[in-house]
Amino acid sequence: QVQLVESGGGLVQAGGSLRVSCAASGRTFSSYAMGWFRQAPGKEREFVAAISWSGGITYYVDSVKGRFTISRDNVQNMVYLQMNSLKPEDTAVYYCAAGRLSTAQIIPGYWGQGTQVTVSS
Repeated sequence: QVQLVESGGGLVQAGGSLRVSCAASGRTFSSYAMGWFRQAPGKEREFVAAISWSGGITYYVDSVKGRFTISRDNVQNMVYLQMNSLKPEDTAVYYCAAGRLSTAQIIPGYWGQGTQVTVSS
C-alpha cells in the first residue's frame, strides 16, 4: 500500500519553471515505478513521465521531452517533476502515480489527489 501526496503546483508565466513534488508513504516505495499524469479541463488524463524503481529508466510523452525531468529520492520517498519552458497548454491538474513500468509509460496502481499547475500566456 502506498499513499501519495502532491505539492508544489501554482501559477507561473509562460516560459517559466515549476517543480511539483510527490511524497510517498509506505515501506515498499522503492519497489514501485513512479509517474506523473495530468488532466486539463475537458480532457482525459494523460501520461506525462515515468521513472523506474532505481531511477535508471525514464519515459516522457513527446510534448514534454527536453522540458520536463522526472526524478526520485528513495531515501526521502519523494518523486519530483521539474518543469521548464512551461507553455499554456501545460495547464492541468498533475497527478502522481505509483505502479509498474510498461511500454514507454507506467501502469498506475495508486494515485495522489493532484496539484493544479496553471501557466499564463
